[in-house]
Formats: sequence, structure tokens, C-alpha cells
Amino acid sequence: MNGGQDLGGMHGFGPIAPEADEPRFHAAWEKRVFGLAMAMGLTGTWNLDASRAARESLPPGEYLTSSYYAIWLRALERQVQAHGLASPEELATGTVSAPPAPVARVLRGEEVAPLFARGFPSDRPVGSEPRFGVGESVRARNVHPSGHTRLPRYVRGHVGTVERVHGGFVFPDSNARLAGEAPQWLYTVRFSGAAIWGEAAEPGLAVSVNAFESYLEPAA
Repeated sequence: MNGGQDLGGMHGFGPIAPEADEPRFHAAWEKRVFGLAMAMGLTGTWNLDASRAARESLPPGEYLTSSYYAIWLRALERQVQAHGLASPEELATGTVSAPPAPVARVLRGEEVAPLFARGFPSDRPVGSEPRFGVGESVRARNVHPSGHTRLPRYVRGHVGTVERVHGGFVFPDSNARLAGEAPQWLYTVRFSGAAIWGEAAEPGLAVSVNAFESYLEPAA
């Protein structure tokens, strides 16, 4: 989707100002939102890609004027309502008014540390050989899906060079729709600044993007 989150290559948003020794959370409520989002995601009602899609599908004005964890909270509120886990009234009042809907799993406190220590790998086997190889010229497809995608808007339609073939990974466009993992080959593709922005590009500038196989086509 071409939402407010897809800012790559756009002007007017000011420089990035890294915060020295930035804490993981700037306020106690951010930590709580993170915990809620993790716990709800691990119920099995949705997956990581669906959570990311919910955040990125917020109206652009709302997305761009919200802090990082405010975006997480607003997306989580939309998800629990969409799946019948809470009503708008319950969210507004903080009071449960109906019996809780069943979920496949409830995350217990003692499970958190071992679970996060194992991580959440998304690499998967793919039943085919990679279509592209290192050094090959490819074009990012000029597509504008209405649903979730990880293909940055500013590289679409442009030609780059495959730098690396990573292996097979869960395809987020399918997984976000809860339509299955549908693993695909993942590549790193390097685009020159001139290929993307033309003569106005900074000399020597290049951008590397991780792109799934269905995002790409032969350049010729």
C-alpha cells in the first residue's frame, strides 16, 4: 500500500536526528503498549506481518502526526476490534462488557524470556531455484497494491543489480492477509542514485533494498 509510512526518497520531512544513548522506551506507557502488542500477537489471532500492515494502513495524517508507540497502540485497537476481541465501547471505557472471546494461546509470564531468546525466524525452504543471481540486472516492478507490501515506492520501475541472494523467507504480502506464508526468495538489490533520482542525485549515492522475487523482473 502507498501509505504515510513509505517516506523513502521524499522531501520535506527534515533530517534524521539520532538520539544519543536512546532508551528502549521513553515512557512507561510505551513499554506497556509493546507488551500488549506482543501478547496479542502471540495469541495466534494474527501474525507479525498483519500487525505491521495494521500500523501502515493508518490514515497518513494520523500516522505522520503520531509517535512510534502511539502508532502501535492505534493499530492494536483496530486489530482487536476487527477480530471481535474488544468493542469500541470497551476500549473507550476500559471496562469489559462481554465475556472474553476465545484465543488459541495465552502468553504466560514465565514463557516470555525463553520465547524471545529463541527469536522469531522467518526463513523458510522454497521449492524452486532462485530466478536471479548475483550481478544480474533486475527491474523493481511498477506495482501499487492496495494491500501490504514491503517494496518501497521510490524504487518501483527502476533498474538495479542483485548484490546478494539471501534464501527463502515468509512473503509478507500474503502473510499479512492471513493467506499463508507463501515463502519466496529474498534478494538485496542495489540501485544507483542516478537510476532513481536522475541527474539531481548526489554523486556516488546508491541505495540497497531487500526485495522478494515477485517484486522483481528481468531488466532486459
